[in-house]
This record gives sequence, C-alpha cells and structure tokens, in this order.
Amino acid sequence: MSNIGTIKEHIHINEYTHKGFVSKAGIVTKSKEDLLEEMWLEGHYIKKMLASAKSLHEARDLFFDHLNDLERHYFNVYSDKHYKNLHIIEKNNAKECIRVLKNVIRTENEHLTGFSALKVLYNLAKDKKGALARVKEGFLAEFIYLFRGIYGKSDIFCDSLYDSGATSDRVQASSIRSQQLDNYSMKMRQYFRRYKTGLDPEVIKRRDELKHDILSYFGASIEDWRDVSWQMSRIIKDVKTLSALVTLDKDEISALRYAEKNRIPFQITPYYLSLFNKDGKSDDDRAVRAQVLPSKRYCKRIAINRRYGADLDFMGEKWTSPIDGITRRYPQILILKPYDSCPQICVYCQRNWEIKCLDEAKVTKEKVKKAIDWIRENENITEVLVTGGDPLTLNDRYIGWLMDEVASIGHVERIRIGTRVLVTMPFRIGDRLIEILKKYHEPGRREVCIVTHFEHPMEMTPDSLEAIQKIRKAGMSVYNQQVFTYYNSRKFETVFLRKVLKVCGVDPYYTFNTKGKEETIDFRVPIARIEQERKRRHGFFRGS
Repeated sequence: MSNIGTIKEHIHINEYTHKGFVSKAGIVTKSKEDLLEEMWLEGHYIKKMLASAKSLHEARDLFFDHLNDLERHYFNVYSDKHYKNLHIIEKNNAKECIRVLKNVIRTENEHLTGFSALKVLYNLAKDKKGALARVKEGFLAEFIYLFRGIYGKSDIFCDSLYDSGATSDRVQASSIRSQQLDNYSMKMRQYFRRYKTGLDPEVIKRRDELKHDILSYFGASIEDWRDVSWQMSRIIKDVKTLSALVTLDKDEISALRYAEKNRIPFQITPYYLSLFNKDGKSDDDRAVRAQVLPSKRYCKRIAINRRYGADLDFMGEKWTSPIDGITRRYPQILILKPYDSCPQICVYCQRNWEIKCLDEAKVTKEKVKKAIDWIRENENITEVLVTGGDPLTLNDRYIGWLMDEVASIGHVERIRIGTRVLVTMPFRIGDRLIEILKKYHEPGRREVCIVTHFEHPMEMTPDSLEAIQKIRKAGMSVYNQQVFTYYNSRKFETVFLRKVLKVCGVDPYYTFNTKGKEETIDFRVPIARIEQERKRRHGFFRGS
C-alpha cells in the first residue's frame, strides 16, 4: 500500500522556515531537546511511522517502503504537482539522501559498524526513557538535514525564483546561485590553504637541507643524488640509519624495532626520506611517514598471520591467475607482473603478501615470456597493465625487451605501466627510458601510458614535476591512483591533491580503499567518508 497520502500530508504540514542551528565556528547552538523537536518536525511522518511499529523489524520494513515510495514518485511522470514542480537539482539531492538513509538502516551496515541508528530513532519516536541522553547533537543535526533532503526541502535550490518566467527573476535567481557558488568556493579555498605541497618554496628549502644531511651521512655528492643506482644501493631499511637522519617519535621507534625483531621489512629511498620533516612527525609529513613506517599494530598483525599461516591474499589473486605472472579479473584487461619488488615498500600495499625486498627479488625472464605468450594466444585481451612490484625497478634494457614483446601482440591496444618511481625515485624517468616507451606509443593504434601513485600533495616535488613533464612531452599520459586513508582524509585534502595533480599534468584515475586486510586498520576510514569526499571531488571537477 502506498504511503503517498501521508507523505503529502507531511509536506504541507511542514511549511517551516528553516533556521540555522550551527554557528560560524561550527558549534551547535541549540539544545538536544530543541534539535529533537526540529528533527521530528522535519520527519513528521517518520516519527508517526516508527512510533506505530510493533518491533524494530517492522519499523525497518516500513521505513524502506516509505523511502521506496518517495524515490518512485520523484521521477514518475504521473506523480502529483509537488513532485513534478521540484527542480531536478532538488530531486537529485532527494534521491541521494534516500540512498544514504537506506544504507544507514540496512542490517548489514549495522553489523559492520556495530551500531543501529534506526534503533536510536525508533526509541526516540517511542519516547523511551533515556533515549535522548544517549545521543549527541551531531546525530540529531545529521537526521534533520537527511529528513529535509528526502522530502525535497533542502533549500539547495531557489525554485520559487526559477519557476518564474520573468527575466528579472531569472537574473535574480542566477545571481543568488552564483553567490552560493562563490561562498562554497571561498570555503574550499580556506581548506586548501591548510595544506602544503612539495612545490612550496619553504618546503623545498627545508627538504634541500635534509637532502644534504643524507648525502653527508653516506659520504656522497649531489651528482650521486640523481643517480638511480646510488639511490637503489642506499635504500634505508634499518632503525639505526633512519634515526641518525630524522627524528622519530617513540611510537615510530617502538614499531620499527618490533618490525626488525620480527623480520618485517621496510624500505625507504634516500629521495623519499628527504620528504620527511627532519625534526619529527608533523601535520605536513604525517601522510608521507605513514606510508613507509609500519605501525606496531600492523607489525603485530603480520606476525600473528605468519604464526598461524594465514592466507594474506585477501583479494584472491591466486584464483584469478590463469598462469604464473598474470592476474585477470576483467574481460579485456589483465595484469602482467614481471617483478616482485619495489624501491620502496608501501605499508598498505594490497599485494604485500608477494612483494619481496630488493635483495630477495627475482626476475625470471622465462616466466614472463610464458605469460606474454599466453596473452599472445588470447585475442580477447586488449589492455595490459604492467605492474608487480614496480616494473621500473628493472633496467632500461629489460624494459625495452618487455615492451617489445607486449607491443608485438596485435590485439593489445593499450599498455599501462604501473609505477611509483615518479614519487619514490623520479630520476628513474631518464631520457633512455622515455625513448623506449615513446617507441611503442602510437596514437590511433596503441597507447602507452603511466599510472602512478601520489598519495598526498606533499609528494609533488620539482623532481616529480620534471619527470611528469618528460613523459607528457613525449606525448604520453600520466594517470594517478590514490589510496584513500586516514592520513589524507581531512576535509578537501583529496580534492586539493587532485587539483595539484591536474595543474602538474597528472589525471586522477582511481581511488582505492584499504579494505579487507586487518593489518591495514590504521589507514581505514568509513565508506561514508570516502563517499563524502567523492561528492566534493565531483563538485570541484564537474564541467572542467
């Protein structure tokens, strides 16, 4: 049975003038009692529905039915005047709010979070003793806005002005909308100013000082710094060397000693170490450090997994590898893994179960040749992602052979090189390597491109920018994959990274979540937070 009659009753009752209850400082200025009254004013029918339900199970069913009815009517040509007259922006916002509410009340999400927002609303609707005392103002404020949204009352759009046919009203509406966008832009800029990049002059100066300290420690020259073989031979992988070059916090030292004791590897290139704040962890370098300094919780989890022989292949790659060296999950795209190590080990790497230290890594050309032959025999494969490990750890001669083999397969139209050397050792992008890659990049026939991994704006440096420009000038694209973690999840932080990348010639490509592995729990953020930042990102880049 449809709930639309009661929905319309709610809409007509709620001709309430919305008043803000959050100060400019972000402090809630209303009491919980006032916020609760306002929440039920916005969700008049929802309160009635929950209060009448005989159980939480019934309340959930009623709530889903109600949300489904709303969603159908917002985009139904036979719906009544209220739904037809709402502007598409308000309708889309309503649809998004409905989606969010559905996720909030799903049992599987309650199980994952260990919390039932629906039960809280159910108890509040029934005026159960102590129910209000157990919630915070932010919870009530969240549902005030969600309830406004699902009923098309968010005031996100000035529809009374847009409904008018008068030119003066349309101009006025456009001016109001433009002012709203200005206000939002100013808010974004305020947040952007909180974050630095590795291109800021004061950051460059500070890092140059640390670079000279590192060179002095190893008895090397500035010419050595840009020498890839020197960088590779001086990779930092022990607490003693690291402590001699930068100040470490107590928790960092404790975790690294635990890692050494339990033979849990970490590797940092001298170049990447120069991105640290020499005097200790700060807001500026916390994302940099977190990527290469394993936490104690991470190390303990690894040790436990080893002790019990746990399978660390949480993505099930063993079940998607038709032949050694290949992972295939998609109809026309596969991963070719010619090398099982990197110059630097990222703590949250999804493939850390098979990544080895440089001195343990092996290059088995015969294995790679068999994998390439498998691709050659399967004409369904049109795109090859060469990754691993970091394939650009290999020398130019090997890369030349590898590219020649893959490019000789007629049905391969795209070759992506998955590498992080632009971030960890940008000097690896030399003229000889560019010539090799450029040779096989034939627009209209075959694309060769680079997929790299910038996590934070502080990783974009003059050296990285130089490497990017070499690739771009050769006519090839550079794409970025980012792992969304606790350490880059502050408001607009990821949006700022994307803005920096675009200006520097890198196209944002994917965003990953550190799901599935217990050892990466320190990096994890709620899916809702990722969705929130995704919306901010779309608002910033749409139309660009």
